[in-house]
Amino acid sequence: MPIKAKKVVLAYSGGLDTSIIIPWLKDHYGCEVVAMAADVGQGEELKPLRQKAIRTGASKIYIEDLRKEFVTDFIWPMVRSGAVYEGQYLLGTSIARPLIAKRLVEIALKEGADAIAHGATGKGNDQVRFELTIKALAPQIGIIAPWREWDLKSREDCIAYAEARNIPLTVSRKKPYSEDRNLWHISHEGGILEDPAVECPESVYTLTQDPSKAPAAGQVVKIDFEKGEPVAIDGRRLEPLALVLKLNEIGGRHGVGRIDLTENRLVGMKSRGIYETPGGSILMEAHRALETLTLDRETARVKAQLALKYADLVYNGQWYTPVRQALDAFVAETQRTATGWVKLRLQRGSIRLAGVSSPHSLYNNDLASFATGSYRHQDAEGFINLFGLPMAVEKRFRLSKGRKK
Repeated sequence: MPIKAKKVVLAYSGGLDTSIIIPWLKDHYGCEVVAMAADVGQGEELKPLRQKAIRTGASKIYIEDLRKEFVTDFIWPMVRSGAVYEGQYLLGTSIARPLIAKRLVEIALKEGADAIAHGATGKGNDQVRFELTIKALAPQIGIIAPWREWDLKSREDCIAYAEARNIPLTVSRKKPYSEDRNLWHISHEGGILEDPAVECPESVYTLTQDPSKAPAAGQVVKIDFEKGEPVAIDGRRLEPLALVLKLNEIGGRHGVGRIDLTENRLVGMKSRGIYETPGGSILMEAHRALETLTLDRETARVKAQLALKYADLVYNGQWYTPVRQALDAFVAETQRTATGWVKLRLQRGSIRLAGVSSPHSLYNNDLASFATGSYRHQDAEGFINLFGLPMAVEKRFRLSKGRKK
């Protein structure tokens, strides 16, 4: 049942969906609409959105630069956790949603708004991510999701709705791809990409060079970490925002970070997405390599298991939950020794380890070397006897009973 709202704060991007939501809200709710556009590193000028939002009916628009907070408070914790969804997706869209929704709540409380509106569809994950954050931070604020209410059935219907009201668009019927870009990645969905059997056209890619056309010699890049957070590239210390942007440029030039994934959405269906995460792929690979030195076996394995849960929490919009906070406490303990440097060779779409070092390394060359060193080979016999004891006991029992198997 539609809620009653006199003032609504809208998550506004200036794209197809949110452009038509402003007039739709005014028509159907008779409410005042306050727009909020979040700069999380889309790489585009957001100032023109001010005129566009007002022109299409918003009474006010907030344009919020959230880039630094995005890196330090959301991306870095995710990197430290090692979270990757279904083995490939580096959660670029997912990790931005709790930050954007948090700012929406803050503005709604400031404006005295009755509700928050978003342009996420009823088939996607973003509706869950936005709404769970709102419920976690301000459950008294109403939520309006036009895609679950209006009679527009497709992107073509939305384009026609916009054209009838002279609303300028950045999509067309010839290229109806849905794209989401921020500091961490860009995703491409829709159109011919909805068929997993069709190879993604090279023209779709935005952040990464065609690997076949990347420099043949490749490049070695060195990343320095302090307690699990990257702090320098090739010996030059950089602020978090600048560091991510620099790695995006380096990785993009060498065509790394491309993913073509048919994933399992939270709402139950499978969907195909093309993701480009050049800088993120470099950082995640470097962080993994560093932890091979600094974590003991059992801690590393438990952390890998919890990373799956962490990825699910991010993907499912459960950032503001006690369990995520508890996992962060565990991760923080594992990162006390995650200091050192990692060298990676980037070459035509590939990332290969080229060296790793840490003052907290658990690697002991004296023990690992094929030379004798301090390791007593004779000790292995007793270890094997005890380790294999259950198997030997079980086999002897079967033989004593005349069983062959």
